[in-house]
Amino acid sequence: MATTQETRLTPQETAERLDHFIAQHPRLFILTGAGISTDSGIPDYRDKHSQWKRQPPVQHHDFINKIYTRQRFWARSLIGWPIMRDAIANTAHHWLVSLESAGHVQSLVTQNVDGLHQQAGLENVIDLHGRSDRVICMQCQKTLSRDKAHLWMAELNPSFAALTATAAPDGDADLENVPFEDFVIPDCPSCGGLLKPDVVFYGDNVPKERVETALNHLAQSDALLVIGSSLMVYSGFRFCKRAHEAKKPIALLNQGITRADSIATLKLDSVISPVLEACRAF
Repeated sequence: MATTQETRLTPQETAERLDHFIAQHPRLFILTGAGISTDSGIPDYRDKHSQWKRQPPVQHHDFINKIYTRQRFWARSLIGWPIMRDAIANTAHHWLVSLESAGHVQSLVTQNVDGLHQQAGLENVIDLHGRSDRVICMQCQKTLSRDKAHLWMAELNPSFAALTATAAPDGDADLENVPFEDFVIPDCPSCGGLLKPDVVFYGDNVPKERVETALNHLAQSDALLVIGSSLMVYSGFRFCKRAHEAKKPIALLNQGITRADSIATLKLDSVISPVLEACRAF
């Protein structure tokens, strides 16, 4: 599949190329990543070269097996979660709602855990990696709201709740050089089990049925449109791989390189919100 590289275009020119792609392929399977939420104040993980901006996020195995990893995670989240909780959907999220209303969205799968697509009003969303506004017990599988867990931990750890730090991706914060081993983590109120955000951590697997549902939607679509993802994580790249195997066109709107550049039909290397704001009002 030939790749079309679009460089040094204005947002209007980029929008025209995206409009043309949508007109040619009206039933889109859309995959979104962290880049679509940065204008809402939620930091992303990677730079334009797809390199980590910070230390890689917590690994599932470490979170489950190491108390210190959990203490560090929840202490940092005590600072970072309110920033994510209070984020507001931006132009890109609302543009996708208009696209869905016009009947152009076969399905939207997001790698994000921020819930901003739903906040904007999008109806057909698959949260590939779960939702950060829920906490799940790893033993009894009961869930509780993240806000409830947050307030609970703040009450148990007032000295940590008073700290400040720079926001990091997914409700994290760049909090360091504090005694994490002093952080008190409550157990599940139902069974005493281990509490974890209801998200897929690095090193864990996306639930099989969730992937199969998304792939079925992809099979029914005309093309794949990726917005704001470097696709360096296989859980997202798998959809590009499957689309390429099925000879479905792929369009990429992302600032910087992606893992799927070599198989894309249309590559739009650009900031996201200004482009979508300039797109046709469907």
